[in-house]
Amino acid sequence: MRIARFLPLVALLVAIAVPWSTLSVPMLFDGPLNSPGTLQLLGVCLVFGGLALGYDLLFGHAGLLSFGHALFIALGAYGTGILLEHLPLWTAMLTAVLLAAVAAALLGAVALRVGGIALAMVTLAFAQVGWIVVNRDPGGLTGGEEGLPLDAGALPSGLVGVVNTVNLYWLALAFLVLVVLVVHGIRRAPLGRVLTGLRDDERRIAVLGLSPYRIKLATFVLAAALAALGGAVYVLVVGGATPHLASTDLTLSLIVMAVLGGAGTRWGAVLGGILYAYLDQRLTHVGGSLPGPLSQPLFVLGALFVLAVAFLPGGLTGSLRPSKPA
Repeated sequence: MRIARFLPLVALLVAIAVPWSTLSVPMLFDGPLNSPGTLQLLGVCLVFGGLALGYDLLFGHAGLLSFGHALFIALGAYGTGILLEHLPLWTAMLTAVLLAAVAAALLGAVALRVGGIALAMVTLAFAQVGWIVVNRDPGGLTGGEEGLPLDAGALPSGLVGVVNTVNLYWLALAFLVLVVLVVHGIRRAPLGRVLTGLRDDERRIAVLGLSPYRIKLATFVLAAALAALGGAVYVLVVGGATPHLASTDLTLSLIVMAVLGGAGTRWGAVLGGILYAYLDQRLTHVGGSLPGPLSQPLFVLGALFVLAVAFLPGGLTGSLRPSKPA
């Protein structure tokens, strides 16, 4: 439908208008849309929308199942927090992203020698090493189980304080827009068709004289860089990094986000990431007032995922696409 083409633009305009809106939605948010609490919640959702889309570049488009994607999110988050003590914010963020890209190139050079479940297991092993390092707190750098709070004194004044929550919201929105431009630019380029061929049948790419290994490695590094940037933005929005950012649970959540929205579709991962992050945050906040297992966010999210897979196998967006006539 022609109207559907304009929905992303409408969504962007709504997102831009949110900081000026005093509208209250009691069932969905605790305060007006432009209140600091709501803006922070929406900022977290936008970041996860970008993280899910970046992961879907691997999972949905290139067909690479990685269980270690959270490692690069953690490198971006912890790297930014640690380097912030010695470098200006934007330099620290850029350095953390570059370090994550280098790490992805080194790890991917090993992991991508295999595929399928073997690739998932190798990336899982690397991620577990990262999680252990974060929890061991080497040299007092990561804060261990307590996490690493950001040094507010090292941040630009425009990103410090409740009154500047709106600036963190803009930063989260800018990150999502950047990831959308990168991923959708790849989709429209010849590389997008190459990734589709790589996902469907790797031998086709080899027959064309291209190197599947090099293409997978380049995609792996790009997805890792986007993840690290998302981790850096996330740590600014929430004010610190925790070991959860390096856990396998986070990677599994990204997979759920992509599948829930529609893996490999144009907007599925974004929708799935925003919806999952919103439910996770809200259910954690109001879970104590709900009866029985409904008070456990993971139970509710798991039940929704099972229902989505059972009744919407193409995801929220994939199932809405009109079926082609036989």
